[in-house]
Amino acid sequence: MKFILICFCLPVFVFGQSHLEKGQQLIAAKDFKKAEQHLLKYNETHQNDIEGIELLGDAYGHQRQWDNAIIYYKKLTKLEPHNANFHYKHGGALGMKALSVSKLKALGIIGDVKSAFLKAAALDPSHIDTRWALVELYMQLPGIIGGSKSKSLKYANELEALSKVDGYLAKGYIYEYDDEPEMAETYYKMAIHVGGSLTCYEKLTKLYEKEKQPDKAISNLEASGERHQRNAMHYQIGKVCAEYNIQLDKGEKCLMAYIENYSAKDGVPKAWAYYRLSQIYKHKKNKVDALKWIDEAIVSLPKIKAFKKEKQEIEKL
Repeated sequence: MKFILICFCLPVFVFGQSHLEKGQQLIAAKDFKKAEQHLLKYNETHQNDIEGIELLGDAYGHQRQWDNAIIYYKKLTKLEPHNANFHYKHGGALGMKALSVSKLKALGIIGDVKSAFLKAAALDPSHIDTRWALVELYMQLPGIIGGSKSKSLKYANELEALSKVDGYLAKGYIYEYDDEPEMAETYYKMAIHVGGSLTCYEKLTKLYEKEKQPDKAISNLEASGERHQRNAMHYQIGKVCAEYNIQLDKGEKCLMAYIENYSAKDGVPKAWAYYRLSQIYKHKKNKVDALKWIDEAIVSLPKIKAFKKEKQEIEKL
């Protein structure tokens, strides 16, 4: 009798497991809607399975279905109240919902967002993502509802104790957000010195572009290129040269290199490099080559309005 019962239950167990595994595979493949369907099936027979609940919350989160994500992440915090990552995910989903609703409705959510992140931080003194979330939250909130630069810096200091790179990037973010570009530059440079990742270089480049310091942006991009040997750097330099009408020969050379060495992993389609080349030739008053490259851009991506507008400008030369 026991053997028959085991045989009867086995297909249900295997069926459930297949839904979980399929859900995992579909999330990895970024097919979140299909993943949701399989994980809902799994959840029907495994309502308190931690892995299944978390994956379902993730599937909803990736689809920006914040209400559903909140339901499953909150359930995780009830099943495992001492798991910092579950409180972090719950707070993140609440925060994203707050950004998607009216300011009045968001006010009613912010307290729960803060509580979830603070709980995660208290449970795990080494949880880096939570501290980043608190840095951003306290900087972005108005002072009247709890925003505080000093509290943001407190968590940036905690980040620095865990990871110098994260701490320096967090402080760079704080000072950039607070419109103190010189301090932001100092900390982004410190992050580059200690870590030197692409992210570190990109933060400093974006700061220079934001502050309209294209020569510094180009120098930083070149330093990044020497360290990381990425073709994408060629496009970024060409873009800055074209936008600011500076170092045009260097911009032309970099864009030609980008086109010659292009592969899908570079991210920016070649059409945008053609567009930037047309801008450079326009700056050089070379109407023939400017038209040649803008036509290439339009043929490659005919629906981009900026390309057609650029051609009209070139034709006026």
